[in-house]
Amino acid sequence: MAEGDNRSTNLLAAETASLEEQLQGWGEVMLMADKVLRWERAWFPPAIMGVVSLVFLTIYYLDPSVLSGVSCFVMFLCLADYLVPILAPRIFGSNKWTTEQQQRFHEICSNLVKTRRRAVGWWKRLFTLKEEKPKMYFMTMIISLAAVAWVGQQVHNLLLTYLIVTFLLLLPGLNQHGIISKYIGMAKREINKLLKQKEKKNE
Repeated sequence: MAEGDNRSTNLLAAETASLEEQLQGWGEVMLMADKVLRWERAWFPPAIMGVVSLVFLTIYYLDPSVLSGVSCFVMFLCLADYLVPILAPRIFGSNKWTTEQQQRFHEICSNLVKTRRRAVGWWKRLFTLKEEKPKMYFMTMIISLAAVAWVGQQVHNLLLTYLIVTFLLLLPGLNQHGIISKYIGMAKREINKLLKQKEKKNE
């Protein structure tokens, strides 16, 4: 058991080191984005919502086709991949990195590796469910996809995408400031109250 844990830890460290090397040119930008997403300043949440709203209003105004939208998005990614490693050191000054910044960059890369592992793990569980319980797998997939299709039919695609993107960008800050855990705790307390009241009525 200990050998398995050590192997997993070593593999995680190796994957993190490899990702750090790949993203070294993006280090300054990632640290800045991390500060924004974790709401280190009070005006960051409205700034996130403002930027996202501006982008989606521009898309709504231009109304590009799917092919044009995908092409522009990929073109933007290619430009960013080329320009960011060149411009970031000149703007932020990579030679001024502190030990704290390097440690935070390491934590970000480690969290990205863990997130990727979780996604792969869920994907593998899905195929395991398909092999072991095919009926449950197909019923779950059909019901889930039907629900998603129904929501997509009721809500405009662009509005739905806007809500999803906004929520995902606000999620790290919500977690960092304990807002999600606060409301989850409130919901659990209310559910427990209802269950207790139901038990008393049954008695």
